[in-house]
Amino acid sequence: MSAPPAPLLTLTRIAKSFGAVRALKGVSFDLHAGEVHALLGENGAGKSTLIKVVTGAHQPDGGEIVVAGRAVTGLSPASARQLGIACIYQQPALFPDLTVAENIGLRLEPARATRPVDWAARRQQAAGLLQRIGADISPDAEVRTLSMPEQQLVEIACALGSGARIVIMDEPTASLTQKEQHLLFAVVRDVRANGVGIIYISHRLEEIFQLADRVTVLRDGESVATLAVNNTGAAGAGGSGLTEAELIRLMVGREVTSIYPPSESAPGEVVLALRGVGCSGAGVRDVNLEVRAGEVVGVAGLVGAGRTELARVLFGLTPADAGEIRLGGRPVTLTSPQDAVAQGIAYVPEDRRRHGVILELPIAHNMTMAVHPRMFPGAWLRFGDERELALGYIRDLAVKCAGAEAPGGSLSGGNQQKVSLARWLATKPKLLILDEPTQGVDVGAKSEIHKIIRRLAKDGLAVLMISSDLPEVLGMSDRIGVMRGGTLTAVLPGGSDAPTVMAAALGQTPKGAAA
Repeated sequence: MSAPPAPLLTLTRIAKSFGAVRALKGVSFDLHAGEVHALLGENGAGKSTLIKVVTGAHQPDGGEIVVAGRAVTGLSPASARQLGIACIYQQPALFPDLTVAENIGLRLEPARATRPVDWAARRQQAAGLLQRIGADISPDAEVRTLSMPEQQLVEIACALGSGARIVIMDEPTASLTQKEQHLLFAVVRDVRANGVGIIYISHRLEEIFQLADRVTVLRDGESVATLAVNNTGAAGAGGSGLTEAELIRLMVGREVTSIYPPSESAPGEVVLALRGVGCSGAGVRDVNLEVRAGEVVGVAGLVGAGRTELARVLFGLTPADAGEIRLGGRPVTLTSPQDAVAQGIAYVPEDRRRHGVILELPIAHNMTMAVHPRMFPGAWLRFGDERELALGYIRDLAVKCAGAEAPGGSLSGGNQQKVSLARWLATKPKLLILDEPTQGVDVGAKSEIHKIIRRLAKDGLAVLMISSDLPEVLGMSDRIGVMRGGTLTAVLPGGSDAPTVMAAALGQTPKGAAA
């Protein structure tokens, strides 16, 4: 009887430190041909560092890396590619001013200064790879014209074209619609059937049960468990099924019994009232909604429904050109973010890396950016006061960091979100608009952020929460506004179920909807 084939990748006791911080303390992991092996863990558990070791971006301090049965040392990004290792990141690394065919050609063709470019062959190669994964994308399209999901599909085409045998997918569905997710899952299954091994990283546990053959959980830089998975729940010890609750316990080292804490406040006076509000440039029209003090109003809807566009209207980024906005019973005109802040509105945007946290600046600077005139009156630099304010929010929001002077880029995603939240809480707002407050953060950080939101509402803040995570909307909202086509189609009571919300999002009239 022949021996089973060697794993495509074997990592044994991988260690990596950055100064006094031990990012990896001895991680063991292996990947077989034709397998989807999920990698789970809280932000800061070591997933990103491990992937950078596998792709050659970081050199491990200890441990062994074996690729296709052969031990490798001094791994670099170039040698990793030669060994058939490819990584598809959440933010695609493409040249925006070049075409799809040019991007694929640059990634796959050898660099030769005097070699003429065969443009027809380049387009044909790109078209073939895109067709292989079912992507309806023109090879001649400029990358800047593509959506984020389309750019991710181009990255997948590049990986397949390079002949990669080990493909790492880092949060690939974070910006995809449900239809695009199904396409991606079909591509993943097709690639797996062709003998490629896939390391799949995601915070969405339901995806693990749909796609993964095995799952390895990291916690505090160590691999704490590797378990088999199947579509009916993985076979665990004694044949018991693996559950989401068990994965959460392994990731955070404790039970997370209340990811969605119950409401503890009664709605008070109306803080925000919208009457026929619209903005032609943003595609928002005829929105009618009220948000009360002490209330969390969730905003649901499919991609493109106009949820973020409504938030931008309320924050003065794209001012309303129709209807009336009232704050505290008074009509207001919001033509800029400065107007919005002056009226007591705070906005934590969806993309924290672009608009929430400046990664190079210290945490203290990030937390006080929205209150500089108050913090530094008359241009006097009061860094002691700034640090004191920052330390207060670090304690209050339980930000895990090395101190107020640590750069924003040193934080995990969940802690970056807390810093972004602190910046706007420092303005002492009456209305807090949260756009995707827990996107891309792990279950432990998500639970902490939800508790913070509930506490803020209990203290009398009015909260408007936009989320694509339907369980989050259902679990956190006192009332639910549903958007479709740039307008609010229904306002549902808290406790509504998923089919009712989806019916409103699809244009049907659900039971219990407010007039």
